[in-house]
Amino acid sequence: MSTTGGEDRILTIPNAVTVVRLCLLPIFLRLILVHRPHDWYAAAWVLAVMGGTDWIDGYAARHLHQVSNLGKVLDPIADRLLLIGGVGAILYVGAVPVWVAVVALTREVLVAGTVLILAALGAKRIDVTWFGKAGTLGLMVAFPLFLCGHSNADWHRIGGDAAWVFAIPGMALGLYALLLYIPLARTALAEGRAARAVKARP
Repeated sequence: MSTTGGEDRILTIPNAVTVVRLCLLPIFLRLILVHRPHDWYAAAWVLAVMGGTDWIDGYAARHLHQVSNLGKVLDPIADRLLLIGGVGAILYVGAVPVWVAVVALTREVLVAGTVLILAALGAKRIDVTWFGKAGTLGLMVAFPLFLCGHSNADWHRIGGDAAWVFAIPGMALGLYALLLYIPLARTALAEGRAARAVKARP
């Protein structure tokens, strides 16, 4: 079954999963900001589910042949919102080292800003790289573990230590993906301008 004929679809399983991820964000924020420490363990699980479903919607899109143009845009937007919202909340309650949160948030802001600028300049859309997805996944595993490390869970010390196992490679892959955006952005901008020039020809 080909994906090319249905890329304009909106109602797909991967898109529905992405919407569910976004709907979980306010639940997570309530658990961590309103109830505070005794519910941080529950908040960590909600954040972990949001991170896990990021892999699920990508897997479903490929294996169910439901890749869509909306999904290509919605999925990275959801990644940015969930990571910025999740990391920002965890930083606010002091459950993650400040420098780790600053690195993660700075990278996300730079990527989001670059995407908006390129779109305004008419650049061709840049697909998310494997390194970027892997880095995001690593951080989406690390931050729930950081949160567990500051919760009342029995294994909170193990969770806090395990967070570093995912945080370090997650940040490294994310920063490397950010560097890859430089040549990709130049290519996308050139291709976008070339496409506009062709359309402008009489």
